[in-house]
Amino acid sequence: MGFNKKTIRDIDVNGKTVLLRVDFNVPINDHGVITDDYRLRQTLPTIEYLRGMGAKIVITSHLGRPKSPQDASASLAPVATRLSDLLHLPVKLVDNCIGNASQEAKKNLQPGEILMLENVRYHSEEETNDENFAKQLAENCDVFVQDCFGVAHRNHASIVAVTQFLPSVSGLLLEREVSIITNAMESPERPLAVVIGGAKISDKIELLDKFIEIADFVAVVGAMANTFLLAEGVKVGKSLVEPDAVDTAKRVLAKARERMQKEQFTFYLPHDVVVAEAIDSNTQTRVVDISSHTWADINSYPKKPTPASYTVQPNELILDIGPISAAIIAGALKLAKTAVWNGTAGVTETTGLAGAAKPFSHGTNTIADALVGEHAGDKNKPFSVVGGGDTVGYVESVPTLRERLNHVSTGGGASLELMAGKKLPGVEALLDKDS
Repeated sequence: MGFNKKTIRDIDVNGKTVLLRVDFNVPINDHGVITDDYRLRQTLPTIEYLRGMGAKIVITSHLGRPKSPQDASASLAPVATRLSDLLHLPVKLVDNCIGNASQEAKKNLQPGEILMLENVRYHSEEETNDENFAKQLAENCDVFVQDCFGVAHRNHASIVAVTQFLPSVSGLLLEREVSIITNAMESPERPLAVVIGGAKISDKIELLDKFIEIADFVAVVGAMANTFLLAEGVKVGKSLVEPDAVDTAKRVLAKARERMQKEQFTFYLPHDVVVAEAIDSNTQTRVVDISSHTWADINSYPKKPTPASYTVQPNELILDIGPISAAIIAGALKLAKTAVWNGTAGVTETTGLAGAAKPFSHGTNTIADALVGEHAGDKNKPFSVVGGGDTVGYVESVPTLRERLNHVSTGGGASLELMAGKKLPGVEALLDKDS
């Protein structure tokens, strides 16, 4: 299904003042330096298109969750500076998104010039979708352009209420995000393989249900897999689990197995796991083969392995999928034509010692390698759609990985809701193509 909302290509912006809502919620360190400008760079095509068409551009965004208007750590000043560097143009920041100063600055804009309004979340009315606040944002503007996929699932004033006061269309980033994710869910090139992780089943239960219905292969990894293993009667030691979600996991497993009996479909849980007594660089790790006990048999031969060798101990944590599981998932991804990845396979933040790989990121590394065709002789490379905060964080930590994946989403919650088939308020509020 194509994108059914009007975009900046469908309107005349020459000489008009465009209120452009973006997601410039980027990481900024204690020295006021942006540590990753991916979201800024993803919005550049929209900005450059509008400038090329003779628009006057007023940018509005949120940043973090400021406790008060005096919270300088949430100021968009570093963002304005970085955007100016990327565009090789001056970007003026006005110190409030509403009020006399911002209105005068809007009036004084010339075609091709860019003004950035200060953080909309300095005002509590933003998150209550206040109409009066939205009206002030829209004042002295002619068109509203929504290019903020990251919070398109929020009913906020600068996303939804503002559309009551201005003709409202999509930017190029929002159009691309919605189109790619929707196509991956509704008309993917098959086989469709999915790797889904995260801490809680409850956060992604709708997504799990959806993928069990439409995908050809679904692998559950990360801490979420622990609860599924517990539901299967596997001992998981002191691993992170959701005891209240065990019944939900059993229901999901029953649904998956019912489909597997009827048609060609695989729902995969880890066969082996990497465990340790603590999430620490200095801790010793071991592989526990919780399924076929292959590791234990090989390590113990010619003796019979003891149950302890293939059982997660009470003092151990599951912190990654094992190499057998990683290889099986990688094989499925390499056979796929479309791959969706949301959730790392282990704790990827813990650093390794003496140049060693991060001790709990081997499974995640293997998944990433399979998606980008890392190994010599890899002829198939699936079209990859990657989302989720921890997954994107991992992708950003690996040099050049993001550039080798097909689509890395700028939105976590928005992409989850869109994949689950929900309507995004920030998209629904825009003008329809046929209007």
